[in-house]
Amino acid sequence: MGKFGGRKKFLHGNSIMRILRTWEGNVDREIDKLKKTLSLFNDSSVQRATVLKIIHDVKKRKDAALVKYSRRFDHAILSPKDFLVKEQELVEAYGKISYRFVKSIQKAVKNIRIYQEHIRIRKVSPLKADGIVLDTLYAPLESAGVYVPGGAASYPSTVLMNAIPACVAGVKKIIMTTPPSQDGTIPPERLVAAREAGVGEIYKIGGAQAIAALAFGTETIPRVDKIVGPGNIFVTLAKKEIFGYAGIDMLAGPSEVVIIADDRANPSFVASDLLSQAEHTPGISILVTCSTVLAEQVNRELKQQLTKLKRYAGTKECLEKFGIILLTKNLEECVEIANTLAPEHLQIMTQNPRSLISRIKHAGAIFLGPYTPVAVGDYIAGPSHVLPTGGTARFSSGLSVNDFLKRYSAITYSKSALREAYQDIAEISEAEGLDAHTWSVQIRLTPKENVRRNGTKSLPKF
Repeated sequence: MGKFGGRKKFLHGNSIMRILRTWEGNVDREIDKLKKTLSLFNDSSVQRATVLKIIHDVKKRKDAALVKYSRRFDHAILSPKDFLVKEQELVEAYGKISYRFVKSIQKAVKNIRIYQEHIRIRKVSPLKADGIVLDTLYAPLESAGVYVPGGAASYPSTVLMNAIPACVAGVKKIIMTTPPSQDGTIPPERLVAAREAGVGEIYKIGGAQAIAALAFGTETIPRVDKIVGPGNIFVTLAKKEIFGYAGIDMLAGPSEVVIIADDRANPSFVASDLLSQAEHTPGISILVTCSTVLAEQVNRELKQQLTKLKRYAGTKECLEKFGIILLTKNLEECVEIANTLAPEHLQIMTQNPRSLISRIKHAGAIFLGPYTPVAVGDYIAGPSHVLPTGGTARFSSGLSVNDFLKRYSAITYSKSALREAYQDIAEISEAEGLDAHTWSVQIRLTPKENVRRNGTKSLPKF
C-alpha cells in the first residue's frame, strides 16, 4: 500500500488527463513512474559518453573544436572571428523587432532588478565580544557565463532571469553563449534582451561545447567562475561534468507545475495553467484537488483550449502521457501530496490561498490566487524563473543575486581572547592528534625564554 492509497483505479473516459482517486489508487507508484519517465539522468550513459568526448576535445583543441561542433550540431559554418557578436549586429537587432517588445523587455528588466536588489544580502555588522571581532564579508564573483538555449523559441526571458541577478550582484564580466542559426545569426529578441540585461559579450556557440568553453576557456572565449542557464540533456550533463572547474547554478530537468485547487477554482484558469507547462513538451502538469466536479470541468476545458494552441499536437500528447489529476479527500491531503512532489511551480487556487502557504514545505516558487499564473513569474514579476525541478526543491532554491556572491569571514583575536580560548583549542587538537595546532597558540602566549615544545601534556595552563 502506498502513502496515499491502495488499489489502483483510473477514470479515463474521454479525459485528456488521467484522473486518479487517492483513496482507490497507488499514487506513490504512479508518481514515481512519472518522475522516472521524465528523469533528467534516466538512461543517460550514451549522452554522457558523448559529452565527455566533447569536453575533452574542447579542453585540448579549444577554438578548433568549437568550429567542428558548430558545423556538426548547429550546421553553422563559423570561424573563431565569427564567434563574438559584433556591435553592428546588436544595433541591427533593435531594428528587427517592435518598439513594444523592447518596452516590455525594459519593464521586465526593471522589475527583476528591483526584486534582486531587494533580496541582495546586506553587509552585517561585526560580531564583537571580549577581544574578538568576527567580520562577515560578501564579494561578487569576477565572471559569470550565461547559457541560453536555441531551438524553436528565442528565450529572451532566459537571458533576463540569468543575467540580471549576476549584474545586480556586481559581477564585472558577464558573457553569454547561445547556439546560432544555420546562417550564423542569433534571433534579435535574444540579442536585445542580452543588451538590456547588461551582458557584456555574446558568443555564437551552443551545446555541451559552449559549457566546456566557458569552463576551460579557448583562444576566443574566456573562462568564467560560474555557469548558469538551462539547456538540453547534453548541456546539463556538461554542467555536471565541469563542476569544480567552475560553479554551476543547478541541474534542471523538464518544467513542472502542481496546482492545488478547490471547488471555488475557475476550471478555465486551471486548464490554461496545465497547458502552459505541457507546451514545453515535455512538461509535467499535475492538478491536485478535492473536487470531482472541478476535475471533470478542467478536462472539458483542456479539450476546448487545446484546439486554439499553435503547439496543439505536442501539447496534447504531453498532457496525455505526463499529465495527471489527483482527486483527494480534502485540502490537507492536497498539501501533503504537493510537499511530497516538491514541484518547480506550485499554484494554489483555493478560496483562501494564503491560509495554505505556511504549510507548504517544498516548492521552487509559489503562485497564489486566480490571477497569478506561472507566466507572470516566467516573464515579468521579478524573482528568477530559474527554479529547482524534479523534487530538488526539497533542498535547493531558485537562482538569485545571492548565488553570484561569495561569503568569507575575517577573524580577529586579541592576546587575552586567545589566552581564554587556549585550553579548549588544546583539548580538541590533542584529541585529533594535531599538536602543531596547539603549538601555534602556545608560542604566542608563552614568554620567549620559556618556550619549549615538549608535547601537549606539558603545556602551560592559563
